[in-house]
Amino acid sequence: MPEGLTEQLEIVDWVIIGAYFLVVMAIGFHFARKAKDTTSYFLAGRHAGWIAIGGALFAANISSEHFVGLAGDGYNSGFAVAQFELFAAVACLALGWIFLPFYIRTGVFTMPEFLERRYGKKCRTYLTIISLISYVLTKVSVTLFAGSLFLNMLFGWDLYTSSLLMVIATGIYAVAGGLAAVIYTELIQAFILIGGAFILTLIGLDKVGGISAFIDGIPREHFSMFKPIDHPSYPWTGMIFGLPILGVWYWCTDQYIVQRALGARNLDHARGGAILAAFLKLLPMFILVMPGMIAIQLFDVAEGESNTVYPLLTTLLPVGVKGLVIAGLFAAMMSSLAACFNSCGTLFTMDLYKPRRPNASERELVLVGRVVTVIIVVLGILYVPFMKYLGGSQLYEYLQKIQAYISPPIAAVFLLGIFWKRLNARGALASLYAGFIMGVLRLTFEFGYNAYAWHFESIDWLITMNFLHFAILMFGVCVAVLVVVSLLSPPLSAAQLQGLTFATTPKDAKAVSIAESTPRGRSITMLASGILLGILAVLWAIFYVIIPRYIGS
Repeated sequence: MPEGLTEQLEIVDWVIIGAYFLVVMAIGFHFARKAKDTTSYFLAGRHAGWIAIGGALFAANISSEHFVGLAGDGYNSGFAVAQFELFAAVACLALGWIFLPFYIRTGVFTMPEFLERRYGKKCRTYLTIISLISYVLTKVSVTLFAGSLFLNMLFGWDLYTSSLLMVIATGIYAVAGGLAAVIYTELIQAFILIGGAFILTLIGLDKVGGISAFIDGIPREHFSMFKPIDHPSYPWTGMIFGLPILGVWYWCTDQYIVQRALGARNLDHARGGAILAAFLKLLPMFILVMPGMIAIQLFDVAEGESNTVYPLLTTLLPVGVKGLVIAGLFAAMMSSLAACFNSCGTLFTMDLYKPRRPNASERELVLVGRVVTVIIVVLGILYVPFMKYLGGSQLYEYLQKIQAYISPPIAAVFLLGIFWKRLNARGALASLYAGFIMGVLRLTFEFGYNAYAWHFESIDWLITMNFLHFAILMFGVCVAVLVVVSLLSPPLSAAQLQGLTFATTPKDAKAVSIAESTPRGRSITMLASGILLGILAVLWAIFYVIIPRYIGS
């Protein structure tokens, strides 16, 4: 982005940006006054509706790294990276139809709490600690890094100044107000970031001469979602078989995402919110990836500098619109940080602190949640400089890479655990530890390979293996360990598994009233799910059948 972009902002732009902050803060402080106990602070009092949940799920997911990273990868590789968004839509359906009935029926606050009920206390502790570590390595650090790139080009602020100001601006309402403040500010932010990104896409298309000129001016291979098996970033094998593993972990078992649905007033609203989020996940392909492809015709970006593509595009915007798009970027950064803040506090407080201090007051638990959030944020800021050694120059790829090393064992124990009652605590713990060891070794050797040119002839192939292929390998090993160890040890009793697997849940079971689902609500969500699957089928047909023929013509 050219220097001095702030000089291009007019009074109208500043007014729009200022109005955004005023609205967000007003909503946040409104709910901050109501966050007096753990249920209201961590689960929004379990009163959230499906629109609020769907918007919050989407806004929590879409952060500054999506604006910066998806546009950058769109510039480099084209529509292939959009597969992450389309598979996410499928994962949202899995969340709504497969996982949420179990979570809501059991009334859990956190995903580790559910894992304890299914397998045991040690599994709960493991998942809590790993989740907190993953938030440092991905959500906090990546959001701050991507946001700082934008703010540096906009205002000239350095990494730590940008990070500190983003944390303070978000923390004022998120740490004070709990999940309700987070959900309803995220709903507003979802509309702002979608609107701003949509307008920028339209203006970019106009600058290149329309859709026909856009198609003619883009390298043909950029239109292919299915890259060769030896593609360094997005081979088709990794995308088809590896992405579902990441999707199940992120959308169906990660506290950061699922916590929004746990705040629903009933199962219909929780499932409806997940389906709405699935529809919204179709948009980034067109409003974030496509602008990066448009930039090919407008800017000459140096190799390794693709993270600057989206900020560059904002220089095309007219007065007023520029302020809206910048507000959208702030919305993306703040919604993701707010989601992370609330999840960190919930996980530590409910899964590590409260079990050790069962008599702690509600006020003490809320205070602990706020304090631990600050600690996680500080660690995230300190970690940012190390990201470059794991592919930080391509931000979205870095994010998916770290998640690929964390997700397989967690996805295995959750997914198989609700389908097969024979799996037990010993198998789950062995699988989690096996995955942890494999992930840490890969991270360590990849860091050494890139930072210090480590070379080990016998295992170089494992270090340089595509991260999605490695996720598939990890998942296979973790499933094998889970099954074998479980079969070699005594099974859990039916009483222990009551309501925790499909086989041990009576058809009429309603452990808590919140789990009730009406016939009308079920019919509507089934129809919406069918429509979504139809849209996905059409999109994949276009890019798997029609586009390849067009490219070859």
